[in-house]
Amino acid sequence: MGIIEAFQAAVLGLVEGLTEFLPVSSTGHLLLLGHFLGFKSTGQTFEVLVQLGAILAIVSVYFGRIVFLLRTLRTRPETQRFVTGVLVGFLPAAVLGALLHGFIKGVLFNPWIVCVALIVGGLVLLVVDGLKLEPRYDDAETFPLRTYLAIGCAQCLAMIPGVSRSGATIVSAMFLGATKRAAAEFSFWLAMPTMAGAFAWDLLKNYKLLTFNDGGLIVIGFTMAFVSGLFVVRSLLGYVSRHGFALFGWWRLIVGAAGLAGLIVFG
Repeated sequence: MGIIEAFQAAVLGLVEGLTEFLPVSSTGHLLLLGHFLGFKSTGQTFEVLVQLGAILAIVSVYFGRIVFLLRTLRTRPETQRFVTGVLVGFLPAAVLGALLHGFIKGVLFNPWIVCVALIVGGLVLLVVDGLKLEPRYDDAETFPLRTYLAIGCAQCLAMIPGVSRSGATIVSAMFLGATKRAAAEFSFWLAMPTMAGAFAWDLLKNYKLLTFNDGGLIVIGFTMAFVSGLFVVRSLLGYVSRHGFALFGWWRLIVGAAGLAGLIVFG
């Protein structure tokens, strides 16, 4: 593992942590940045496995609440209902992701697709952020079960890199009656099984291909993703409650347009 490779892995890990829980598409950012940096990972596993850092970041922040859910799972109906809701929301992506794994990695992991998805998603975020929606739910633990399922189905759109898992879940939750804060919070909860499942599935599919060098790069990226992910998880809910998602919509437009320009000029 050379110094340049290690630096690239650190930069990509930093970007993963900063973007994973924002509605801007972490995978899209990693694919674009990796393309222009000339970073190549075995079977494009780095982009998925580095998410472990972001997973541990959100688990560490929500650790107390996770422990509470586990302790009250057998005795508290509200806990049973919420855990069921998270699992129901996770199920569509789990099934579809397993069925389309090869197609997603082989066809959709394409920088041109990423740029277009970033731009389209940015426009959607700006439109949704400006709508006068009337929220009915201000607590992510009180959504109806059908709402959890609908959000989970919307999450499947994020299998197209550039769409953004958090963006798809947040926008759908807001349309279904959640406040901005509640939508972002449920996106956090749904991220845990979804990202952990994607990590485990990709590792199972590709572990025989990974080398010692790949492992070192993943560890570097994972560490950076953990540190930067902590910062985002601790600050995002307060930010979106006060300012909404317009900033992220504009960011997507800028990155998507810059990416298209770079692909046209540099290839």
